[in-house]
Amino acid sequence: MDTTTAVTSYRLQSRSVSEFERARRLQRIKALLKKEDAVLVAHYYTDADLQALAEETGGYVSDSLDMARFGHAHKARTLVVAGVRFMGETAKILNPEKRVLMPTLEATCSLDEGCPADAFTAFCDAHPDRTVVVYANTSAAVKARADWVVTSSIALRLARYLKDRGEKILWAPDRHLGDYVRRESGADMLLWQASCIVHDEFRGQALADLKRQYPDADVLVHPESPAGVIAEADMVGSTTAMIEAARVRPAKRFIVATDSGILYKMRQAAPDKDFIEAPTGGHGATCKSCAHCPWMAMNTLATLESALITGAHEIRVEESTRVRALKPVERMLAFAASEHTEVLGLGNA
Repeated sequence: MDTTTAVTSYRLQSRSVSEFERARRLQRIKALLKKEDAVLVAHYYTDADLQALAEETGGYVSDSLDMARFGHAHKARTLVVAGVRFMGETAKILNPEKRVLMPTLEATCSLDEGCPADAFTAFCDAHPDRTVVVYANTSAAVKARADWVVTSSIALRLARYLKDRGEKILWAPDRHLGDYVRRESGADMLLWQASCIVHDEFRGQALADLKRQYPDADVLVHPESPAGVIAEADMVGSTTAMIEAARVRPAKRFIVATDSGILYKMRQAAPDKDFIEAPTGGHGATCKSCAHCPWMAMNTLATLESALITGAHEIRVEESTRVRALKPVERMLAFAASEHTEVLGLGNA
């Protein structure tokens, strides 16, 4: 056997072993979910393996608030949240009676990290005349300091509502989403200056150049992106809204400016359409995220299996904090119900 043939044979055998091991792991995880009376909920930005597994086992794939609401309605005793830490906390806030596990507790979020509770509380105390509105991509402690929690799909409607009531807003944490809401609503908003590591990397000029290469493509942009990127969009919306746009819009090609994990659900919703990732500010070693959240990528089949075996990585929220954080979430849900709208689409929330 010559060298080329030997190498090819080795690679095929390795791939076969790898696929066999993956299939065995999937079967073990499915058995563990049943054993632990657990249901898997996965965010749109996690890897396709986890999203597919959630769907196959009676779980759910969505944004973080809807993941938590699904868990609340499900009879399982344990919720396994594949996402980032604030998503596990949101699930615990709405489901205190359930055990909430995550594949890893190290999966955090640049928006959450960029808005520490102590500093945020001091910021709020310095502006007592403002209504505190926080994005869902925040810790339980930050939510507990807020008057309202919002998702990207309802933020604009709430800002207009508060403006009509004559209220001034203190907004946190995402400066790009906050700026978009401020420009669109005309509300008086004081913005905390954090950003999403994924969306902050998209570039308006690079997106404009890509549009010229694909003039038939519609551009879908998440509002956590910089203003120059939003200016190039055909549609600006939440994760759920972007998936729906891919399904219903007549275009056959889309340029997508959000985490590339969403492409699994987009291709599922519109299998006859083509999707192109929007360019980020760097490539390879110079790229901070390359359009995929590094913390979301920490959710793997291996870490999921380990969490189910050991019971480690359980989310705990101090009860007084949970009760305070629940109030602004419930206020948002009541507002959404009064407007007869669903509260979906947390972005990388």
